Amino acid sequence: MKLIDISMTLSTETPNWPGDTPFHYEIAWPMAESGSVNVGKIEASTHIGTHIDAPFHYDDDGQKTDELDLNRYFAKAAVIDCTGLSEIKKEHINLKGEGVTAVLFKTCSWQNRGVFPDGIPVLDTEVPAYLKKQGINLIGVDLPSVDHLESKELPVHHALYAQDINILEGIVLDEVEEGTYQLIAMPLKIKGGDGSPVRAVLVS
Repeated sequence: MKLIDISMTLSTETPNWPGDTPFHYEIAWPMAESGSVNVGKIEASTHIGTHIDAPFHYDDDGQKTDELDLNRYFAKAAVIDCTGLSEIKKEHINLKGEGVTAVLFKTCSWQNRGVFPDGIPVLDTEVPAYLKKQGINLIGVDLPSVDHLESKELPVHHALYAQDINILEGIVLDEVEEGTYQLIAMPLKIKGGDGSPVRAVLVS
């Protein structure tokens, strides 16, 4: 068994969505003061680095982070190499293996993880319905969003939502080969949350 970490490192160098809360960590109660331990404090967006979007993020009536089905984030996942594509269409998706319920799209288009990208490839809006027919209920992208960065309508988010497919964003797949893996990417149990950072790993 091999664990492959596909998570972004969280630090002050991790780019946040423009205008959103940046990541900050500090020792709020050092050992010199407590006498026994160091205790840290974190401030950050719920959509920093590698994270999941709860449906509540883009729909006021959607499920919140603490209401999500955890089975979706412990899943048999197919990594599909879409390097060089500006738009991912259903003809680019070739699912192999039984029992796959998650698809992770490898685009390698976000090379400098210290800078928020200017533009990203996106899914064609026909892809969610196609994936649903294949039994998929979670997709992951190595990008900060599944939609164009300037979009306010979020057509891909809503197309996925209409097919009951959840979203994982900001994964790191540069060194991961196409194939089938066990995915573990559990969100924090945040009451009423719109999303959550995750430590995402693949098991091969």
